[in-house]
Formats: sequence, C-alpha cells, structure tokens
Amino acid sequence: MTIFDLLPKSDSGEYFCLENLNLYVQSDSGELATQAKQGRQLKIISSSSVHQAIEVCLSEDNYRGWLSIKDLKYLQPAVKPYSPIRISAGKIASLIPQVIEFTHQAMNTPNYYLWGGTVAPNYDCSGLIQSAFASVGVWLPRDSYQQEVFTQRISRQELIPGDLIFFGIKRVTHVALYLGDNSYIHSSGKEMGNNGIAINQLCDDADKVSHNYYQQIWSYGRVYQVIF
Repeated sequence: MTIFDLLPKSDSGEYFCLENLNLYVQSDSGELATQAKQGRQLKIISSSSVHQAIEVCLSEDNYRGWLSIKDLKYLQPAVKPYSPIRISAGKIASLIPQVIEFTHQAMNTPNYYLWGGTVAPNYDCSGLIQSAFASVGVWLPRDSYQQEVFTQRISRQELIPGDLIFFGIKRVTHVALYLGDNSYIHSSGKEMGNNGIAINQLCDDADKVSHNYYQQIWSYGRVYQVIF
C-alpha cells in the first residue's frame, strides 16, 4: 500500500488544503519548517511514509516539508495544478498599501515569534513577509535568503515603503518590510528582537532592538516583477 491508496485520486497531481497544516523539517515532525494556509495546494513527493509522515512540496513556492499522515484527511484533489502568473512592477506598486496594512493588522493581533510560522497570528520573519504579499496575490519565496535573491537590489537611498530590508552576518537570516520615515516592521525572536511583530527604526540609537539589527544590515531589495 502506498500513500496514494489513502487519498482520493488527483487528476491534476496536486491536492488542496482544507485546513491550515504544519510542515516539518524532518519526518519525525520535530522542527516546524513552514505552514500551509487553508486553500494552498501541494504535491506529494514520496509514495511511502517515514515515521508516519510524507514529504510534500507546496505548489506556490516549491517549498518542501514533511506532513504528518494524520493530516492526510485535510487534503482533497485540486481541480487543476497551480499555474504561475506574471505580475508587473506597476501592479505590485499599487498593491503595497494593502501589503503594509496586512502587517499592521498582524501586529495589532496578539502574537509571538514562531519559527516556521506563516499562518496568523504567529509568524517568523520571512513568513510574515511572504504572507503579507501573498494576501494580495504576489508570491515570494519562503525563506529570507531566498527572498533576498528574488528581489531587485537597491541602495538605502532608494528605499520606499514596501521594499525589503535584509539582515545577517555571514548570510541573510532576517527580513523586514520598510514603512518609510526610517522605520520598518518585522517579526523577530526573543534573543535580539521583540518576540513578535513590531516596528523598529533603521538607525543605531533608537532602541535596543533597532541597534541589534542595524549592526547586521545586509542589503535592500524591491519586489519588482513576479512570475510565480
């Protein structure tokens, strides 16, 4: 018996998530990798289970993870496979106010930093950014370092609201959304951040969290044109 014997046949080769689902880094379901929001589509990579989990790939961002066998009941065949669309730079620019509003609404809902979180109310840094853009139909890659590669490089002087700020020491490990007026919004952890979504300043002396991240500024990027 294979995994596909436990699921209705999907002519499209993809499945639709009926509930928010957790995907894990390993098959033992220990560390959260990401989350699939209700309505997303995925493809099943493995035909057999390991430690009561199967490997899947999310259709919109090609992100892989392990799904618990007990969550198969929350999948149904997708009518058609996910199809990437082209979104122009002008269209993206017109949607930025809604992207920013999404992050403010997320901040105003009680939350804490969750590694792997992409579903409200608890996000990690790149999960918040991906979800904010996805809320207006613009799909970005899942992780901060992938988002950095995906965006168009700009200088600090070119920053406008909706641009992304990337942080790291040896590589990109954090991302925030620029709001204008030298401020940015992000979901940050306990050790050097706010343990949740908050607004900080792009300077060295505003507050401790702003200072911490200012020391790790890596680059700036703009979501310019998307085919995803």
